[in-house]
Amino acid sequence: MKRLYLIGGTMGVCKTTVCEHLKRLLNNSVFLDGDWCWDSHPFQVTEETKNMVTDNICYLLNNFLHCSAYDNIIFCWVMHRQDIVDKLLKNLDTSQCDVKVISLTCDEKTLRERLQKDIEKGVRTADVIDRSIERLPLYRDLKSIKIDTTSKSIEAIAKEIIAS
Repeated sequence: MKRLYLIGGTMGVCKTTVCEHLKRLLNNSVFLDGDWCWDSHPFQVTEETKNMVTDNICYLLNNFLHCSAYDNIIFCWVMHRQDIVDKLLKNLDTSQCDVKVISLTCDEKTLRERLQKDIEKGVRTADVIDRSIERLPLYRDLKSIKIDTTSKSIEAIAKEIIAS
């Protein structure tokens, strides 16, 4: 049976890094980062673009789910509200797979440190810190497996996801 991993978390909790590692640990796996489905300049969040990105994500994930080459489909995105997860699941053909919904979290100090490193590298802008910290408590209320990434290696986090 296929396994679909929906991995959410605020910016800076290591979603992408963990998912890249998870892809290497799991045989016959494929990874999609939701941000790749609307990487634009300028970045625009409107009802139209939100609907478009959801359509793009579901189209790609359904293709991965229907492809016999893949047993493990890994998807990450911020997914800070239950309605986002529910909308994705409603539009995915999960009849032949086991779905794992996971929320990655960390403490505020760790989140600030990780994001500051990205800002110094020029990968993120300074406004990301406040936006990310504001979202952090929202993951408590989601119907998901919670994994705290504070003080854990990428390897340990990936193995915890596999064991979940």
